[in-house]
Amino acid sequence: MVAEPNNWGRFGPGDQRGTLNLLTPGTVLAALASAVTGQVISLAMPIRGATSSPAPTTVPHLRGRPLPQHFMSVDGGDYAAGVRPIGAGLRMADDALMVTHHGTTTHMDALCHMWAGEELYNGHPAARVRSYGATRCGIETAGGVVARGVLFDVPRHLGLDHLPVDFRVSGDLLAEIHDDVRPGDVAVVRTGWPLVWEGSPQDYWAGQPGLSADGGRWLAARDVAVVASDNAAIGGLNARQLADEDLADDLHLILLWRHGIHLAEMLSLEELGAACAGRGGGEFVFVAAPLRIEGGTGSPINPLAIL
Repeated sequence: MVAEPNNWGRFGPGDQRGTLNLLTPGTVLAALASAVTGQVISLAMPIRGATSSPAPTTVPHLRGRPLPQHFMSVDGGDYAAGVRPIGAGLRMADDALMVTHHGTTTHMDALCHMWAGEELYNGHPAARVRSYGATRCGIETAGGVVARGVLFDVPRHLGLDHLPVDFRVSGDLLAEIHDDVRPGDVAVVRTGWPLVWEGSPQDYWAGQPGLSADGGRWLAARDVAVVASDNAAIGGLNARQLADEDLADDLHLILLWRHGIHLAEMLSLEELGAACAGRGGGEFVFVAAPLRIEGGTGSPINPLAIL
């Protein structure tokens, strides 16, 4: 059992959804008022998969992670080679996509993704995470997310294109940017780090800026439902693509494990940042729905911002 303030037991002894429980019908309806213009912006990076081209390597990703693979089982070339059509003039294309989402594409982490000791979030036995999936706190328990989104555009606030590689975002800085954070909000933190990929993948892999432990605790204290960012791990990473914090200050343990706050990583936030700056505010409707992968430690998502 964790010792510091946490949400274990808060939503019942069997709870597997954490602060997503705060997205009550009333909270969702109130969140919808954050949309003013009706503009819809996708916050997802493209998934480029191929088996014979470098396409997957052109999208930001962590080094060494398995990249998306996209196979076509039936395509136009098959019919040109003489494959019989399904019916009179009727043809189709069929494909398969394999994505290992952690570190390779826009995704949501499940509460079973990381833990310390022998217990998952809320005291569920870690032994329930098996070779065929997690039988507790899997991504299928999350459901859809419709919430008020709050953008913390940190580099724009500081007059930068992107944060320096070793920058850690504190709670005080978050409060300076947007101090009106409500229970059930989705906190979206822009670091601008994906811009570095365009100049040099090697620089992108040299580390990453992100939230500090203090910044994570600041958001947890405000009962956010989800923390999302355009970096790969919410917190910062070093050149070995690991966190420098110890277990007490690890962002995944603070948010996922202790507080039951789902994480959404590797978002595309440049268009949203520009749009929010143009309208003079960083509030919007956030919508995301992870795939119902039973026992999954996470899922690719296509988050939407409705302004």
